[in-house]
Amino acid sequence: MPKVKPHRTSPSLDMTPMVDLAFLLVTFFMLTTKFAPEEVVIVDTPSSTSEIKLPESNVIRLLIDKDKRVFFGLESDKARALLLDRMGAKYGVSFTEKQKRAFGGLNSFGVPVQQLGSLLDMSTEKRKEVKQPGLLSEADTVQLIDWVMTARQANMDAVKKPTFIAIKGDNDADVATVRRVIQLLQNKNINRFNLITDLENKPVVSR
Repeated sequence: MPKVKPHRTSPSLDMTPMVDLAFLLVTFFMLTTKFAPEEVVIVDTPSSTSEIKLPESNVIRLLIDKDKRVFFGLESDKARALLLDRMGAKYGVSFTEKQKRAFGGLNSFGVPVQQLGSLLDMSTEKRKEVKQPGLLSEADTVQLIDWVMTARQANMDAVKKPTFIAIKGDNDADVATVRRVIQLLQNKNINRFNLITDLENKPVVSR
């Protein structure tokens, strides 16, 4: 008798669940990813082998560019409105609701508080064209440290968390300016801060 050959069927794989999962992942990342806002000035940081990561929130950032300008930024959405109100009250400057909303989306800035309203009234593209003088001048060192101290207290009151202070200096930044900023912090008993650098590969030690 001839042998009966079993009917063979090619295996099939239902890809529908995989496609659904892929779309769910894409949707998740689209909704949760937070893109870093554009910096007010380009700062080319020096490299180091340190692997300590800077926290993503509750950070006061002081940017120092190669032209000796110092810019201020606060990574705390809930504390920014409170910070602006307190600095405005301290210096006798009032801000509109539109200006407050614009300040909430401002990554960093480098103009005195008296000129901040005019900067906030500009569009994002127009703001990029403005050469901001920075917050550290020979005549005024007080306002920069006022922003730092007021931001620390505003963040504590808003989210009940302390702030981290990070200094991001350009690779060609004036050393005297960096020292001056550090001295201002130390004058207020702020002795713990981070220096932002680019990570480079550690040297290989041969044995």
